[in-house]
Amino acid sequence: MGNGFLISKAGGVMKSKSVLLIAVALVLALTAAVGISQTVRRAHMHGGMYGGGMFEGHMLHFFTDYLDLTDAQQAQVKDILAKEKPAMKPLMQQMAQGHQQLRELTMAGAFDEAKVRAMATQQSQTMTEMIVQKARIESEMIQLLTPEQKTKLNEFMAKHEQRMMKHMQEPPPSQ
Repeated sequence: MGNGFLISKAGGVMKSKSVLLIAVALVLALTAAVGISQTVRRAHMHGGMYGGGMFEGHMLHFFTDYLDLTDAQQAQVKDILAKEKPAMKPLMQQMAQGHQQLRELTMAGAFDEAKVRAMATQQSQTMTEMIVQKARIESEMIQLLTPEQKTKLNEFMAKHEQRMMKHMQEPPPSQ
């Protein structure tokens, strides 16, 4: 296990799944770790990624309080999110459209593997761009944290990662 791979019960290597889950967890935790209370309150009344979704919602409020961001840090984070919103919004729309198209393909009756593969490739390219954008945002936000806040975030992320790994190793619920 020291090599970063998870071995499933069937003996297959699941590195990409674990890396993706860890990346998603990191993205969620770090992007949720910032914001302003007024923005959060408005976010609950409005939808969307930048107004009630992943960046500004109750998780954002929790992490803002958890890391005890200063007003200056919160303002800087708001500026970062506002600056990056124009790049993220079309990617989110592309993902939503791709998801809808994939659903339509699977509901069409006859399975067309070539079309599904083409759609999966397109979705993976969009996801790659989203991961790069989110990593850029996270990097900027982490630079705003004090050493104490970084330590606190790292401790939280380690606990969260342990819970995720435990969950991944649990057998699926029987039906």
